[in-house]
Amino acid sequence: MPSIYALKPAFQSLLRPGVAFLAKIGVTANTVTVFACVASVALGAVLYLAASPALFLLLPAWMFLRMALNAVDGMLAREFGQQSRLGGYLNELTDVIADAALYLPFALVAPFHPAWVVAVVLLAMLSEFAGALGPMMGSTRRYEGPMGKSDRAFVLGALGLWHGLTGALPAFVAWTMPLLCALLLLTCFNRVRAGLASASDSPPQ
Repeated sequence: MPSIYALKPAFQSLLRPGVAFLAKIGVTANTVTVFACVASVALGAVLYLAASPALFLLLPAWMFLRMALNAVDGMLAREFGQQSRLGGYLNELTDVIADAALYLPFALVAPFHPAWVVAVVLLAMLSEFAGALGPMMGSTRRYEGPMGKSDRAFVLGALGLWHGLTGALPAFVAWTMPLLCALLLLTCFNRVRAGLASASDSPPQ
């Protein structure tokens, strides 16, 4: 299924000079990973506690910056010899923590039902779990869509921009969360199917 993730190579090419500079001054991949998570949790807390539509204008800008930081930490790890087991854990765990923090404030935004927002958070976690299981099953980390991390960032960022600009979303937007849930279920299915199709014949350890 198509996904914004397909644009990642071109995005990385734009970031590469900046990544080289960060590596030169001693910035590590793990530092970038942790910073992106802490900043996401902080922004999510502000949006949740303040409940001000205008503050949601920060969300699309941060979603874009966070995608850039996610690309930067991976490039620092792969291209500058910073890969580590700790980095692998941090990369997976901080992503789902940051996602939850940034999505949950929508539970307070009309016309969304809090239960659907929580369902989106849980299914987003499940989709990342399905992707991360690939290497354990003899495949690779799976990133199939149609609702991967980048796609979710685009949709939630657009909703945040809309809410921030208008102060109130129309009633018909309520269908967005159920639709996201359906697309996330399809994403889980696609990642498992792709992982099985590309897995080696040896049994998982």
